[in-house]
Amino acid sequence: MLDGKDLRAQTATTRSRILDLLSPLPWDGVSFKHEIPGLSLYRIVEPVGPYFVLYEPSLSLIIKGSKRITVGDETIIYDESFFVLATVGLPMTGQICEASVVEPYVAAMLPLNLEALRRLIADHDLHPANRSDRDRGVVVGAATPELFDALLRLISLVNSPDDIPFMARHIQNEIFYRLLTGEQGALLRRFALAGTHSNRVAKAVAWLRENYTLPLRVDALAEKANMGVSTLHHHFRAMTAMSPLQFQKHLRLHHARELMLSGSHDAATAALRVGYESPTQFSREYRRMFGHPPLRDVKAILNDSTRAPSV
Repeated sequence: MLDGKDLRAQTATTRSRILDLLSPLPWDGVSFKHEIPGLSLYRIVEPVGPYFVLYEPSLSLIIKGSKRITVGDETIIYDESFFVLATVGLPMTGQICEASVVEPYVAAMLPLNLEALRRLIADHDLHPANRSDRDRGVVVGAATPELFDALLRLISLVNSPDDIPFMARHIQNEIFYRLLTGEQGALLRRFALAGTHSNRVAKAVAWLRENYTLPLRVDALAEKANMGVSTLHHHFRAMTAMSPLQFQKHLRLHHARELMLSGSHDAATAALRVGYESPTQFSREYRRMFGHPPLRDVKAILNDSTRAPSV
């Protein structure tokens, strides 16, 4: 059995092979277009952020570099030694503090496939090693040599596109298997299986993301999730670090910001489009979240050429 030092060395070797594979590819800005379903690859050559982004349920692996993310009142800093698992779609703030042409930030993201996760659990009777009952929508786990080895084989398919239709699905299932049987497997299992509190909260989160412009009645949201109001509040905050109302506010402000950045809406119109009835309240809450009034914030972003991806 390999000790900790040997495991780190093995992981470093695999990451080096991934970087060698990615280096000559034709990057389009910060991303690389390919035919592998779901997989996103990013290469960033200068510091970016803090920036606001909506994460999808996904696995994120840093191949080179480090990143800071904030969810609610919780901040996570991670590098190549860890993966980040987002089991629900959450609004976050991200920052890449160090990156250059010589030492770029390189990362990969793979969306979680609920159907594939459920099939793996059912077909192979998978039981996670970790039985922790702690729920959190975003968690960090150790990036193992096996995980990076599967990622290497998945990315290698860019050089053999004829193999993608068959091999990509099997390698992605292997990655999901590693997650389900690893230290965050219990959390992922609760997210995937119907009837668990995590799965019900995930449904509430999905409904909020689709209907954030509508007035929010927490009792109606609890009914949609098939939970009591107090139970929903407890588990929603445990998973997202926010109450449902705070979550809705994050979604509204994020989407209003995107509308203004697109140039198609001024602040007052964007506020109305995302569900605010009072422009004054919108401006006050916007400044509290982003640090500046809407107009000043948008101008500062537009003058900054670096806008980061969500990985």
